[in-house]
Parts: sequence; C-alpha cells; structure tokens
Amino acid sequence: MSLSTSPAISIIIATYNAEKHLPECLASIDSQSFRKIEIIITDGGSKDATEKIAQGFKSLPVKFHTESDKGIYDALNRGTRLASGKWFYFMGSDDLLLPGFSELAEKMEDPHAVYYGDSEPFHRVPGPVGFELLIGRFSEYRLAKHCMNHQVILYPAAVFSKYQYDLKYKVFADYALNLRVWGDKDFKKIHYPILIARYNVTGFSSQNEDPVFEKEKPEIIRQSMGEAIYLRYIFKRFKKKLLGN
Repeated sequence: MSLSTSPAISIIIATYNAEKHLPECLASIDSQSFRKIEIIITDGGSKDATEKIAQGFKSLPVKFHTESDKGIYDALNRGTRLASGKWFYFMGSDDLLLPGFSELAEKMEDPHAVYYGDSEPFHRVPGPVGFELLIGRFSEYRLAKHCMNHQVILYPAAVFSKYQYDLKYKVFADYALNLRVWGDKDFKKIHYPILIARYNVTGFSSQNEDPVFEKEKPEIIRQSMGEAIYLRYIFKRFKKKLLGN
C-alpha cells in the first residue's frame, strides 16, 4: 500500500539528541500496515545524527523541523501547527508502535472522537507496579485519580484547535490537557482494548515532579469535569491521606 498524500494520522515526535533510539522508533512506524500517515519530528536543535537518521527513512513521509524550544510540550505544540492529519498521535523517540496501532487506526471514523487503546512498558517481566492503572477504559473519575498513558491516545485535530499543552506544566501538561478533553462533551471518547504501543517506563515523567500541576490539578478537575467529580476526587484524596496511603 502506498503512502497517502492526504494523511489520516500525523505522528508527532519531539526529539533532542535522539540518535540512540530514533532508528528503532521510525522502523516501528515503517512496519505498520496502515500507511495514511505523516511523521512530524520537532527537534530542539540536536547536535548528534538525529536529523540524518530522520531524513534517511525514505519510505516514510518525514517532516523534520528543528529550532530551539522551551521543552517537550513546546515542541509538541509546534508539531500540531505543522501537522495536516485528521488525528494527531504523540510518541517519544524511545517508544515503539505495535501492530495494534494499525488495527485501531482502521477503526477510526468520527473526526470528533478521541480514540485510544492500550500500551505496555518495555521489559514487562512482570511489569512495573501500577501498570494495570494505565490500561483499559478511562471514565472522567478514573482519569481524575490516575494519569493515562500519552502513547495510547489518538486525538482529532479539532482538539488542538481548542486546546494546547500548557507550558507552565513542565512534566504533566499532557495530563492537564486530558483532564480538560475528557470533561469536554464536544469530543467522544472511544476505547478499544488493543495494544498499540510499547513505551519507555523510565521516561521523562517517571523521573521528574511537577509541583505546579499538582497544586492546580483539583481546580482543573473542578473546571473541566464539574463539582460532582471534583468532590469525589477530593474525598478520595482526603481518605487516602487519612489512611496514610
């Protein structure tokens, strides 16, 4: 199947000195049976062979754009402005697509629906504690309690006509955005229990804290999801703190 000149999915990858992992990441995209894609690589000014590797995948429609940025989420916002697909998918240069990505892509029809599947970490033997919290369907309340994995979600382009990643959240801007999107009735949320990606469990968010987000998270929940979800979340958090968990 030839690559489409009118992509259904824009795969957006933020990179910086990514030569170690990028070849395998791009190879996992190239192995997909679903070919109506484009790859947008927003690079932060790499000094290694990142650009050479990206441009070397001639079988993939790669758009490589490099300039200094304010971090991962600034680069991803830039990627959404360069993208032309009906849906946007974000992955790290150290993540891999699985065959299920193409299976899910073939099911997507509604341009106002957020589609999402499941993911698994590398070296899942037996897997990190809490892995089960990242798979399956997410209700508003479940999302209020637990961040979902960024690598499972395909957003309609319309989401990024309305929202963008808030750069004041250095680590969990994706979580903040998802809380707003899940509370937004303009967008359906459709889950398929299909493994679509393998992600690096030792990635950026696992090694850093985001005190600004943690402070503002309850108010984001209240504004996006309403008083009922907010009060339930606050009660659950108070109960957990009371029990010392």
